[in-house]
Amino acid sequence: MKFVFKVFFKTLRILLAPLILIWEFVTTPKGMLRAPEAQAKVDAECRDLALYQFKTCPFCVKVRREMRRLSLNIDLRDAQNDAKNRADLVAGGGKPVVPCLKITGADGKTEWMYESAQIIQYLQTRFA
Repeated sequence: MKFVFKVFFKTLRILLAPLILIWEFVTTPKGMLRAPEAQAKVDAECRDLALYQFKTCPFCVKVRREMRRLSLNIDLRDAQNDAKNRADLVAGGGKPVVPCLKITGADGKTEWMYESAQIIQYLQTRFA
């Protein structure tokens, strides 16, 4: 029975993946406009951030849409198809769960933020 559920959910993910990507493309908002100097400052701050994600994860799509809305150039790391990124996620954050925002502070200390709502709130508070 466990095998049947596993096959069912894998098939469901395969069927839904293209729809999720189309939905993301169609509903992605335009980015906010900033003065070039302000955008350069935001881009510099984004160098300390990395989003570990799966391309078709709905919660990852939600975070990427907000990144786009806020015009944030955050490094996207595929934790589904890239074994090194997945290993880094587990080693640093402790679990293979996405989305996960890696935040490296000015002091070099790293924080791993896992919940999409928490990530979005952090990005809005810091960059909106």
